[in-house]
This record gives sequence, C-alpha cells and structure tokens, in this order.
Amino acid sequence: MTENKSPSSLKVWFIIHFIIDITFAIPLFLFPNAFLDLMEWHTIDPFATRIVAAALFGIGIESYLGRNANIETYRNMLNLKIIWSAAVIIGVILTILQTSYSTTLAEGLLLLTFIFFNILWIYWRIRINKL
Repeated sequence: MTENKSPSSLKVWFIIHFIIDITFAIPLFLFPNAFLDLMEWHTIDPFATRIVAAALFGIGIESYLGRNANIETYRNMLNLKIIWSAAVIIGVILTILQTSYSTTLAEGLLLLTFIFFNILWIYWRIRINKL
C-alpha cells in the first residue's frame, strides 16, 4: 500500500457498506410502515424513518462514490462513519434502557450491525493513520 493509495480490502468494505445501506434505505424511504411492521417494530414514525433512510442513502452512496479516493478522503469518510455509527449505538442503547417494552430481534440485529461497523471503521481509521 503506497502512501496515497488506499487498501483494496477497505474499498471492498466500502462497497459492502453501500449495498447494506441502500438495501435498507430503499424500503425505509418508500414503504416505512410496511417495512418496519414486517420487522415487528414497536413504534413507526414515517417522518423520522425517512430521515434515517436519507442518512443511509447519503452515507451509503458516498461509500460507493468515494471507493477509489485517496487516503486523505478515506480518513474523512471514516471519521464520518465512526461518528455516525457511535451515535446510533448510544441512541439505540439509551432507547432500550429507557423503554418498557422488550427489544425485538430486528432492534438487536441493528445494534450488533452498527457495533460491527463501528469497530471495523475504527480499525481502518487507526490503520490508515499509520500511513
């Protein structure tokens, strides 16, 4: 890996992230009630759901568009991904702690997915920082 060239495996993770984000963003944006009802979500707010979908579109599409970027651009994109995933993790944990209903499988899987990606992005941010 040269000083200004990004690792090919990080590019692959950005493409995987794009696919996952878009896979969830489309139904959340177009059919929020039906999609979340299918996942047995407790409370559905189409307004807030579409805002989340918009964030997924933005971050996911930028992952794809920026996959061939230089190292400095990757640093910036990783910072955004780390902040976004950490905020989601904290928000989900606070919601679980502050509500009286039981957590659904979908909510638990969502939390685990964001934890996985947060760890992955932190790993890559540290690795790129060493270049």
